[in-house]
Amino acid sequence: MATDELAAKLNRRNLINEGDEVEALPTKEVFNPYTEFKEFSRKQIQDFQKTFNKYDVGKDKFIDLMELKLMMEKLGAPQTHISLKNMIKEVDEDFDGKINFREFLLIFRKAAAGELEEDSGLLALYRNVEEIDVDAEGVKGAKNFFQAKIEQQTESTKFEREIKQEQEEKRREAEEAKERKKLFKEKANMFNQTA
Repeated sequence: MATDELAAKLNRRNLINEGDEVEALPTKEVFNPYTEFKEFSRKQIQDFQKTFNKYDVGKDKFIDLMELKLMMEKLGAPQTHISLKNMIKEVDEDFDGKINFREFLLIFRKAAAGELEEDSGLLALYRNVEEIDVDAEGVKGAKNFFQAKIEQQTESTKFEREIKQEQEEKRREAEEAKERKKLFKEKANMFNQTA
């Protein structure tokens, strides 16, 4: 496989050197969910990622038709084959017939904006992913879940606050490291003076 890739690159380089027109190599766009989906907190995006990974049975970073079928069945909202295809089509921006993580987040963005049809399977997915299983979580877990939901709805700058907390923690750690280094140098000087 590596030799095929190297051969293709060398062949391309030879064509360029000979002056032939060559297609540009496909570029990969870097996707950062935290900057593109600012309406969600970091915690929410991480939870969405866990949910996505849970149902990405093939671990290929896509939810295909069969994985979506399994997901909807496990969420208690089974769909027909045609409905599943329509669900994928509704968010499939790259037209590959699968849902990547970015497209998965689009479901939640569209649902929050009220852009999903009432009979849409995606709306059912959104509602069921957001639900909590009281049997699995217990009453205290459910209570914590609902308290978190209330906080989530009342805080609009949670993401910014999380970033500031991370920066403050890093600054504090840097100061502590600096202080430890200073104390070490003082002890080293004392040791060198006594020796």
